[in-house]
Parts: sequence; C-alpha cells; structure tokens
Amino acid sequence: MGEMVQFPYAGGTTRGYISIPESSSGPGVIVIQEWWGLVDHIKDVCDRFAGEGFVALAPDLYHGKTTKSPDEAGKLMMALRIDEAERDLTAAGEYLSTHDAVTSEKIGVVGFCMGGALSLYTATKNPHIGACVVFYGGHPNVKPDLPNLKAPVLGLYAERDGFVTPALARELEQKLKDLGKQVEVHIYPGADHAFFNDARPEVYNASAAGDAWRRTIEFLRKHL
Repeated sequence: MGEMVQFPYAGGTTRGYISIPESSSGPGVIVIQEWWGLVDHIKDVCDRFAGEGFVALAPDLYHGKTTKSPDEAGKLMMALRIDEAERDLTAAGEYLSTHDAVTSEKIGVVGFCMGGALSLYTATKNPHIGACVVFYGGHPNVKPDLPNLKAPVLGLYAERDGFVTPALARELEQKLKDLGKQVEVHIYPGADHAFFNDARPEVYNASAAGDAWRRTIEFLRKHL
C-alpha cells in the first residue's frame, strides 16, 4: 500500500515509509518506530492509518538497520543519538507538512515504546504538531521539554508493563496537568508492554489494541 521515500534535511537526506489513503489526501501523521527499527509492523501501522484516511510517514531512525533480537534492539536504541533522531523527525514533519496529499494545517505524531517517548519529545520541539499519541513511551535518554508542549496528548499504557509502569504514566499525566496541558491517559488492565504489536503474539492484546486504536483515530480526527 505504501512505499519507501527519501526526504531532505539540512545537509543531506533520510528516508521513511509513507502510506497515502485511496482518496489521495488526508491529515498528516508521523509514526515513530519501536526499538526494533522500521519493521513490517510499523509499515503496516502506516497502512492502517492510510485506511482511516491519514497520510502516514514513518521515518527510518536506524537508517536501514532492524532486528528481532531484544539484546540487539536495546543496543540500537541506546546507540541512537537523540539529536540525529530529532533531525530526522523534524525533516519528516517538514516533508509531511509540504506534501501535496496532506490536507491538515498541523500534523499528528504517534509513537510506540521508544517511539512513544520520541513522540512526546517531538511534540515539545515542533510547533507544527497538533496532536500527540504516546503508546507506552519510554527511553532513558529522551527528556521532553514539557513546558514547551503545545499539542494535546493521548497516553496509552499497560497495567502489567514493567518498563513504563502505570506509576510512571500517572506521574507524567500529573506533570502535564500541573503545567496546564491537555492530556488523557488510559491504562489497560491485564495488558503487557507492547500490547499493540500484533506481530508479537506473546504480548499482543487484541481487546486493548482495538480500544487503543479507536481512541487514537478519534483523537487525531478531533485535533487535526
């Protein structure tokens, strides 16, 4: 349904996977990968967004590297330079904002796990972000500038997540509320970290994933 594309940043180019709806136009959404890289699951999520009428772009933050090994994924995540990720995400936002198929004045950003942390980070850095969705987002080196956040946030978390715990989710929610930000957090009972990833049957939770997807689509349609 989608295709790989190259897009520029100051001094070079990077790449990503874009999926465009059958209508040939719609609001723009950046989709940010988990620590596995730009794998088929993330491409499929872009295609699903296109099926809901969005123009979805997933930048390749690892520049061609992917893995199925948790150890290797952890190494790739920790080796990711946040300044380079910010550069690629800014370039993705600019590419979407000027794309002929994108109809929205602002764009959304949705991220999973590592990408969830980068989703919030991007929303604090890029004034063109009009909606931010965080799926169980966490990364030890990503420190979002929360006072600078302008976009509303939807946070989707799992009760049994030992990495991004419900306590951390509620702590973030309270910080954002104390700053006067618009935030909505849902914690799914019985669900594990990465419950949305249907390519990983050991953690996938169809009920939680279905509800999270519904909330994500409604949230993006409302704010974009």
